[in-house]
Formats: sequence, structure tokens, C-alpha cells
Amino acid sequence: MSKVPVIAIDGPSGAGKGTVAQALAEKLNYHLLDSGAVYRAAGLHAMEAGADLTDEASVMASLESMQATFTPQAEGVRVYLSGNDVTAKLRSEATAKAASKVAVMPSVRASLLDEQRSFRAYPGLIADGRDMGSVVFPDACIKVYLSASAEVRAARRAKQLKDKGMEVIIASLVKDISARDERDSSREHSPLVAAKDALLIDSSFMSIDEVVEEILQAVSKEGSISVACS
Repeated sequence: MSKVPVIAIDGPSGAGKGTVAQALAEKLNYHLLDSGAVYRAAGLHAMEAGADLTDEASVMASLESMQATFTPQAEGVRVYLSGNDVTAKLRSEATAKAASKVAVMPSVRASLLDEQRSFRAYPGLIADGRDMGSVVFPDACIKVYLSASAEVRAARRAKQLKDKGMEVIIASLVKDISARDERDSSREHSPLVAAKDALLIDSSFMSIDEVVEEILQAVSKEGSISVACS
């Protein structure tokens, strides 16, 4: 499977990784891995199993019974736990908080490596996450680190929340996003970091189409930063 091409897209929350990854998967007809969904599934399962989310041993014990299935659909991947569709549940704040707690546990991250790597299949894979190029797929033929300023990401998040009828305070969002960036980049295991050979893209003032086009140019270009994936 090491010959199956992988395009790894890493970066902080709100940089546009998910939308870009989905667009690339559609254009290249590649499979798609949303690693965040894998961790949210683990967090949801542990939470519903009654595990102590602050205790690594308790969480690991609960994951022994996790039966997760990730099924690609036109609108994205649908996630099933023990045969039940939990895709909607993965978007809840409770699940997000559970995922953030279990995702920092080294043994949890190690146990989910095979799950994530199992997405690698012909004709290729777009992998979206925070350590795709540095840990999960270090041999990815294209590695992208997609970023944006905290202020821009806060504005994007504010729009999403307002569209749901929720009130937001931009300053609070900026503070929360900056704090999360610090936690993700400073954690001991699998920190958020750009791979040494990653293509660095700041999406602050770019459209999704512009980001996608820049990555596609890297895919087709023979050079020091990339090799042709197709």
C-alpha cells in the first residue's frame, strides 16, 4: 500500500482543510480521510461507554469494544458505531470536547494509527488532519500545511455560528483559537507542526478554489518539494 499516493493536508482548526480536502478528493477521484472524525468517533464511543475521559486507561479500555465504520458519501464520510449512524452526533459540542480530551492521550493516538492508515487505497488518498504528513503518512507524496491567521479563522467560525442563530464575541473566539493552537503545537506527542518538506499555504486571503489550484499545481509539478502523484 506504500505505493498508493497520499496528499496530506495538515494545519490548525479553521484553516479550511476539510473543504479543501473534499474538493481535492472530488477532482482527483481519491479517497478521503477526515482524521478529526476518527478522533470524534473515539471520543463519542468513550463518552457513551461511560469512560472517565480524564483517565487514559479508562478510555483505552472502552476503545477495545469500538466498532467504527467510515463510509464515503457524495456529501462526505458517514460514520457508524456498532452499526448506528452517528454522523450527526459527531458535530455536537459534547463530542468535540470528548474528542479533544482523548486526542491528547499517547496510547489513544497510537491505537488509532492503523484505523487511519486503513483509508489508504487506490487510486489515492487525501488525508486531512494535524499530523498526517508528520506521523500518519510520512511518505505522502505531497504534504501541505494550510494555515490562516487566528483573526481570519475566528471570523469564519463566527459566520458559521451566526448562520445557526447563535451570538458570538469575536474576541473570545480569537482567544479560544489561539489557546487551542498553543495546546496543539506544544503537546508532547504528535504536535501540530509543518512537515519539513511541506508546501506552506496561508489561506487568510485566498479562496478555496485558489488553495485547491495551488495544491494541484504541486501535484503535477516535478520538483524538490513534490513528485507527481498521478
